[in-house]
Amino acid sequence: MAASSTPTNRSDTYDEKSIQLLEGLDAVRKRPGMYIGGTGPEGLHHLVWELIDNAVDEAAAGHANLVEVMLHRDGSVEVSDNGRGIPIGKKDGKRTALEIVFTELHAGGKFGGGAYSASGGLHGVGASVVNALASKVVAEVDRDGSTHRLTFVHRVPGKVDASGHFKPGSALEVVRKVPPKRTGTRVRFWPDLDIFDPGLSIDPELVRDHCAQVCFLVPGLKVRLLDKRSAGTEPEEFLARGGLADLVETLSIGEPVTDVITLHGVGTFDEKIPVDGKMSLVERTCTVDVALRWVKGYDTVLSSFVNTIPTTEGGTHVSGFDRALTKVVNDTLLAGSKKLARLAKSGKDRAEKSDVQEGLVAAVKVTFPEPQFKGQTKQELGTPAIGSIVYEVVRDNLGNWLDGGGKKTHISALRDKLTQAVLNRVQAKANLDARRKASALNSAGMPDKLADCRSHGIDSELLIVEGDSAAGPAKAGRNAEYMAVLPLRGKVVNAGKSTLKQVVENAEAQALFTAIGAGWGKDFNLDDARYGRIIILCDADVDGSHIRTLLLTFFFRQMRPLIEGGHIFIAQPPLYSTEVGSNKLYLKDDAAKAEFLAGRPNHNKEFQRLKGLGEMDAEELWETTMDPAQRTLLQVSVEQAVIADEVFSILMGDDVESRKHFIQTNASDVRFLDI
Repeated sequence: MAASSTPTNRSDTYDEKSIQLLEGLDAVRKRPGMYIGGTGPEGLHHLVWELIDNAVDEAAAGHANLVEVMLHRDGSVEVSDNGRGIPIGKKDGKRTALEIVFTELHAGGKFGGGAYSASGGLHGVGASVVNALASKVVAEVDRDGSTHRLTFVHRVPGKVDASGHFKPGSALEVVRKVPPKRTGTRVRFWPDLDIFDPGLSIDPELVRDHCAQVCFLVPGLKVRLLDKRSAGTEPEEFLARGGLADLVETLSIGEPVTDVITLHGVGTFDEKIPVDGKMSLVERTCTVDVALRWVKGYDTVLSSFVNTIPTTEGGTHVSGFDRALTKVVNDTLLAGSKKLARLAKSGKDRAEKSDVQEGLVAAVKVTFPEPQFKGQTKQELGTPAIGSIVYEVVRDNLGNWLDGGGKKTHISALRDKLTQAVLNRVQAKANLDARRKASALNSAGMPDKLADCRSHGIDSELLIVEGDSAAGPAKAGRNAEYMAVLPLRGKVVNAGKSTLKQVVENAEAQALFTAIGAGWGKDFNLDDARYGRIIILCDADVDGSHIRTLLLTFFFRQMRPLIEGGHIFIAQPPLYSTEVGSNKLYLKDDAAKAEFLAGRPNHNKEFQRLKGLGEMDAEELWETTMDPAQRTLLQVSVEQAVIADEVFSILMGDDVESRKHFIQTNASDVRFLDI
């Protein structure tokens, strides 16, 4: 009998009283995901990016050359610049412009091209969103020979008196005298912990990466970062004078195939916008700047920007770049290639996007007024006309470079590299198709070593374990209704260093492709996945960590939608066991062991360091690692996968110097070494 779907506490009344009007910043607090992408780490850091981007806009407009970011011990973040300072005059007769910027959505100086011809913060909601999602904000402005301060406590403007009491009000507080020519803005905010997920904190590495990146967007801009949460930490300074070319140079790992190529161009387009209450056509000018090079290896590193904003999800400018790059490589570089002649008969001699971008390191930036983003988080550009402008600039300029404008040795090396990429892809697909046909002849078509579950779908799980020793208790202890077990008996392919052909021919990769059943690479279809959760169940030792990193790199490169959709998990098996009375107790790691001993200083039983999951019987493995009611799973995010991918590229890639530097830097952090 099916369960009833009728809610127990619903109301059938729908009238004017059912309509809610969210005024001011309440809309942001009610639906923060619409403005910052969510209440997890991404959303929390987005607040920091909003303030940094505002400061960088001042620099891009030519009014600032220094941005400072400070992480305080109390969890607050402070961003300052030496720009013109937010205006402090009264805007509506009662409130200052400073107050309005922090309390009203869609208020700012970036509409209509008045104070800023092209900027990152164009929706006029950045500062107000920060205030909406903060428990406290302190804004200070240096103008007219004084520092003016306005404090917001739970979004209400006012000031804090000498005794520490908050007094609401719109009047600005003059806190000190400064030199008449000194100008700038400082904003410090405390995130509202009632809004964000518990336990979140600002990640200094993410902030560091962002600070380093924005320097490349405004040549000559200095960004200073100070993490005051750790005693004795020295400020870091970031400065780049070469713009995007320096960024590409920095991001390049491995032996170069070409020099850094810089492309520049300007295009115009017409856009309908409201002018004096009427929709009118205005002409926009878009400046395109691109820097790119190819290196040996197979990774693609593509960064994109609109004005001063990193567009992590790409957009129309990236689409234009992709199309132009693929076309010009096919029409100019690979045209008439003798090595591809045999493929021409079957129409397979044209390079695809994945071929052209093998080993590519590139940065694409467009600068134009009032861009349209898909969402307030500004991760994806939506302005349609920009795609065509970028396409034409890249096609013409890169075409000239490939047609003899670049070094002949570099052009020849690039031709050899991309030709081989096409050959490898075609051969890899042929091999995979052959294996799929062979699998179709079997009754199940599944890997022999897969112990499958009876039910598939969103609630099913694929447990990936190390070898048969761990597979035995996992198979015996699992719930076979929804838990499948796949042991890895050989080495997982290094997807970061291997060609597509090498990946497809790897036995363990084949087993994963077949078991999951959703394809691979650009043909991967999440809807076809046979399991809702993929759980990496490796030993809590160095070898286990190595295999986990290999698997994360594999999924990141070949099945990325699984990570983006939150379907990849890492099981947390215990590292230690001990006895308390007649009971056996399992402890996850050293921190858990230390916490245990702190509570039981007289504990005299030995701690056994578990070598592998194979040492546990089925009941123990279920209780400690597999039981949904008791286990601890770490959900893998795209950010974590990117870090794993980068680390593995360094450790297992072609760049010996980067690997040597990484080992020397991190050698002191080694805790367990199996020798």
